[in-house]
Amino acid sequence: MTIEQNVSNHPTLVLVCKRPALGHGKQRLAAQIGAEQALRIAERLLDCALEDLDAWPGATIISPDHGGACDWAHAQAPQAICIAQGTGNLGERLNALDKALREQGHQRLVFIGSDAPALTPRDYQRVRAALDEIDTVLLGARDGGVVLMASNRPWPNLAALPWSTASLGPALADICRSAGHSVACCGESFDIDEQADLSLAQLQLAGDPRVARRHFLQALSRRGVTPL
Repeated sequence: MTIEQNVSNHPTLVLVCKRPALGHGKQRLAAQIGAEQALRIAERLLDCALEDLDAWPGATIISPDHGGACDWAHAQAPQAICIAQGTGNLGERLNALDKALREQGHQRLVFIGSDAPALTPRDYQRVRAALDEIDTVLLGARDGGVVLMASNRPWPNLAALPWSTASLGPALADICRSAGHSVACCGESFDIDEQADLSLAQLQLAGDPRVARRHFLQALSRRGVTPL
């Protein structure tokens, strides 16, 4: 199989992320548990996403929020191609990244962030299977957003979507249907935005054997982070 065939036939996993730093990301969590604790959690959450990137059976992309972070990103995921995000809101950045990747031959794209540690191999398997039949596949978040968005087709204009609100998931599904996509939701998970989410993570990941997930739970315990 040629490289071109591999890119075309197998979904590409795209990790959209920020380099963890004090005051950069996870600000709602930082306000509740302190900036340094939030940074440690962000680092362990990123490790979980990198673990998924490493386990992915196809091409992988890591996309930090600015070009100056590409050396850092490559060090985190040397097997992945680094393509930095552009400017604008999240929707505009995703549209630009999606366009750039499709122009490079990646036609089946699965986007994740770095704060959904409860995503499982079974979730990813369901998404890959659904993409064989459906244009666009979403995994919802319990807060109304999404933890994964995948499509065989270019995304419609995402700039005006209500990002970081409880209406994001339905709005994303609706705009894709309006663009002519067939859409399926393949389940629900959650992301880590607030202190209360840490309790849910402890419950969901208690028996998870994956190394980064174990380290994430150990970090919560070792650093005295108190879930609600």
